Amino acid sequence: LRIVLDPGNVSLMKLRKFLNRVKNIKLKGVKNIDRALIRKEEDGYVIYTEGSNITEVLKIKGVDGKKTVTNDIREIYNVLGIEAARNAIIKEITNVLEEQGLEVDQRHIMLLADQMTKNGELSSIGRHGLSGGKSSILAKAAFEVTTTHLFDAGKSGAEDYLGGVTENVIVGQPIPMGTGIVKLVMKPFEKEE
Repeated sequence: LRIVLDPGNVSLMKLRKFLNRVKNIKLKGVKNIDRALIRKEEDGYVIYTEGSNITEVLKIKGVDGKKTVTNDIREIYNVLGIEAARNAIIKEITNVLEEQGLEVDQRHIMLLADQMTKNGELSSIGRHGLSGGKSSILAKAAFEVTTTHLFDAGKSGAEDYLGGVTENVIVGQPIPMGTGIVKLVMKPFEKEE
């Protein structure tokens, strides 16, 4: 590709705009994949990429779709669905924990992945995802931006019915589940005459 400009007819501003447009033109490769590293392994060649576009990669002749993987959870969800995304979440969390030398029962990781995908869509774990979706004022305040949640609740006159674990721990009372749900009442003895 060769671009020739007339230096007498182009201003610096036009040149910068032109440069920005040229930077976005893809001459070769796959969109969203910036670099690739080819490695020969026992059963053939493996290409490791920086970036991901599994939809376009699977269209390339010679690519084995059964062996092609990505760690982009959002892309997996969009292309393969929620169950594939759930499995990818489990795999990625397991890999991260193992790299740190941590052993966590797989059921805990599966529970987290189930919570992140329970509505048929991906939910993050931050204040905009699982934690932000809580209805309890104190539970929201315990996670992030504490003062914002408390001020907003105070302005609107919101009430917290202390139905979950976090809010009960905050106020120092038993959690209303398991052994904390039992209420014992003593009936006073009546004197016999």
